[in-house]
Amino acid sequence: MQSYIKRIKEHIIQKHLRSFPCVTLLGARQVGKSTLAKKILLDDSDAIYLDLEDPRDFAKLQEPLAFLEANKSRLICIDEVQRYPNIFQVFRPFLDNNNRPGQLLLLGSASRELIKQSSETLAGRISYIEISPFVVGEVSDLKRLWLQGGYPVSYQNDADISFDWRINYIRTFLEQDIPALGIRVPAETLRRFWMMMAHSNGMVLNASKLAASMGVSVPTIKHYLDILEGTFVIRRLPPFFSNTKKRLIKSPKIYIRDTGLIHCLLGIESYNDLLGHPALGASYEAFIIASVMEHFPRFNASFYRSSGGAEIDLILERGNKKIAIEIKSSSAPTLTRGFFEGLEVVNADKAFVIAPVDQPYPIKKDVWVYDLKSFLKLGLS
Repeated sequence: MQSYIKRIKEHIIQKHLRSFPCVTLLGARQVGKSTLAKKILLDDSDAIYLDLEDPRDFAKLQEPLAFLEANKSRLICIDEVQRYPNIFQVFRPFLDNNNRPGQLLLLGSASRELIKQSSETLAGRISYIEISPFVVGEVSDLKRLWLQGGYPVSYQNDADISFDWRINYIRTFLEQDIPALGIRVPAETLRRFWMMMAHSNGMVLNASKLAASMGVSVPTIKHYLDILEGTFVIRRLPPFFSNTKKRLIKSPKIYIRDTGLIHCLLGIESYNDLLGHPALGASYEAFIIASVMEHFPRFNASFYRSSGGAEIDLILERGNKKIAIEIKSSSAPTLTRGFFEGLEVVNADKAFVIAPVDQPYPIKKDVWVYDLKSFLKLGLS
């Protein structure tokens, strides 16, 4: 059995359980939500854990309010809560009647938009915390993390087992998990769409081109995107908007959130395969963005691109603070004129290049180059 790996969000969950009646952990299947929850429950010997994929636990909630009231003094953890969306109607009166923090810890494999009713019935009573696959700062082997991705089973096994696991994960996700959410899209259709996302990972969304390739309408493409985003397997990075008169790109960039899944979809099995693949740069972007956004969740993230070609890969904003980040997979990164043109428009407080370098150094005009681990240790707030 693999040893427990401490997660970045563990202390945030514990803090929110002391402040909110209900805390909900959301994230893709198999990212370690259950393991994390059980670790937190070890500190509370009186807590209850229910897995709604277990028929025995599901049966205990046939009369949910009665069960909750019978255990109202205890922390109740309910895993895979998206399998019982109507239960959120019961949570509101229960939470209000008991009026204390730390009553419920819910785990779900779908966004709050896909878990119908939660956002409207528990407004003001619930904290949502997103759990990602492993990122830099949680595990130490960056090469393995980039190649095999951060799903715990995938990361913790050797390359052959990891690749086989990811093949089966994708199949199970499409054939079982998506239908279990009540989504009626053929598995092969979503597989084809997901494959197209892998080939266009890190590119600006062109919904019309995708629709033509798939033989469907633009609204249908957006529906497919909503499904994959709502189940935490893709990320839409919105464009940065400014008050200047420059014409800016208005469509989002699309990233597959876990690089292990990108590589599986593209048939990249080894590190050498990755280094020689055209998807190298976009894969590295996705890898960096996943770790940066997990470490700095309070920053709003976007990218900058003008119609003239000026571009910045990632912009983090919090209040009036703006941080511009360019991502390079080369250990000897160079910057284009378009990056500096973008800096003038964005008016960033700080600018960085994240690249696989040995140590930080300034490159030009107060722009610093950092490796990812060193950058994540910076105090940005």
